[in-house]
Amino acid sequence: MKHSTHIENPDVILIGSGVMSANLGALLKRLEPALSLQVYEVTEDLAQESSHGWNNAGTGHAGICELSYTPKREADGSVNVAKAIGIFEQFEQSKQFWSYAVASGMVENPKEFINPVAHLSFVHGEEQVGFLKARHAGMSAHHFFREMEYTTDRATIGRWAPLLTEGRAEIPIAATKMDAGTDVNFGVISRKLLGWLERQNGCGIASNHRVVDLKKNDTGWDVFTKDLATGELRQNHAKFVFVGAGGGSLHLLQKSGIAESKGLGGFPIGGQWLVCDNPAIVQRHQAKVYGQALDAAPTMAVPHLDTRVLDGKKTLLFGPFAAWTTKFLHKKGSWTDLPGSIKPDNLATLLKIGASNLPLVRYLIQQGTQSMADRMEVLHIFYPAAQAEDWKLIDAGIRVQAIKKTDGEAGIVHYGTEVITNPDRTISALLGASPGASVSVNIVLEVIKLCFPHLLATEAGKARMKEMIPTYDVDIKLAQNADYFRTTQRKANEILQLG
Repeated sequence: MKHSTHIENPDVILIGSGVMSANLGALLKRLEPALSLQVYEVTEDLAQESSHGWNNAGTGHAGICELSYTPKREADGSVNVAKAIGIFEQFEQSKQFWSYAVASGMVENPKEFINPVAHLSFVHGEEQVGFLKARHAGMSAHHFFREMEYTTDRATIGRWAPLLTEGRAEIPIAATKMDAGTDVNFGVISRKLLGWLERQNGCGIASNHRVVDLKKNDTGWDVFTKDLATGELRQNHAKFVFVGAGGGSLHLLQKSGIAESKGLGGFPIGGQWLVCDNPAIVQRHQAKVYGQALDAAPTMAVPHLDTRVLDGKKTLLFGPFAAWTTKFLHKKGSWTDLPGSIKPDNLATLLKIGASNLPLVRYLIQQGTQSMADRMEVLHIFYPAAQAEDWKLIDAGIRVQAIKKTDGEAGIVHYGTEVITNPDRTISALLGASPGASVSVNIVLEVIKLCFPHLLATEAGKARMKEMIPTYDVDIKLAQNADYFRTTQRKANEILQLG
């Protein structure tokens, strides 16, 4: 559905209609109802790129099952779980705001965008079994993960997730499980929040509009757009611009000319899933199961076998498999995106990255040339009895990994999520990937603190924010206060119908 509402000279322009822009726009409008906002989206409908239900795994990333968030064992045999604790706390803030949105009538029917699904970690082989045992010891010692179960018993693992043990050879295996995990349709929550925003005074959404240029001036930014249906060019102005355009963010940052964009590059990685719709198989697996990364695979390519709930229907998804691409966007990208992003200021960094990441390059070539039989061989690591006729291959979204200079040395590929803001705090841009969508509320909250501090300076502003996100300013974090954590989580879970 095309959206064509235009607000002239708004306070804020949001580029992109994904989960970041949706949460930031809704939070800002609730925090200061007098703010005017304009959203520009290049696709005809909203949240069709990285936030779309089929373009990500839909995992409510909370550090529960993602082994990439806990590094290998320390010299003393323990596992550092600090990052998992931090991500868990950030996801709780997303749930707090989304539950507020439901309770206040901003959005309806939470089961359309979030559902309870157990999160499992699964490993095989003596070394990995030892790692998972140590990880469980570190995780379950914290009140966030106290209910996490660990077992090496095949019968128990078979009850948790029957597909994992069916037809499996007699090798050591282990798994952890927490029932408090979630499956999230980030596209649906984005569209619900943007739908509310569009109904507010002073807010507009124009889809099928590509932002073609950004120019700084004394009072903010001139934003130039092109209506892709008519070819009409428009110029608008805002005091603040948020670039939440997924893979398109890099090109827009480069057009902005801000110093923070110099030296930035991008490395696009396409994604593919194996999908199963066979009801006899789908009904036997009710979990998201994550394993260890394979060989030179980037952290975003950690394999997992997932229950998905999309448009009220359950299905199974396995992957992701990487695919070579030069596009920066899945639906509205161009094969010239990557070569067009190469500039004199980032060429040396990109060349050094290519030379120092040859295993990653070989991995992408291998992924892009593999057959269905090759992909099934990877699936068999999780589901040994899987049959090719029950699975089909689909394309997923594209992630553009940010490449930047670091202390004058060769750039490094960042697999996390990063926000870049210019010194006068008139433009912020989102770069990176997982766990971005899950912790989107925490990310945009930091943007508000940095770029809109005046909205939180008054007692009324603080009260409004605390109503939306109760933990936004607490001195004692959820990670240090078990009772406060249980109270706030219980309230959010009840409203979101998570049980």
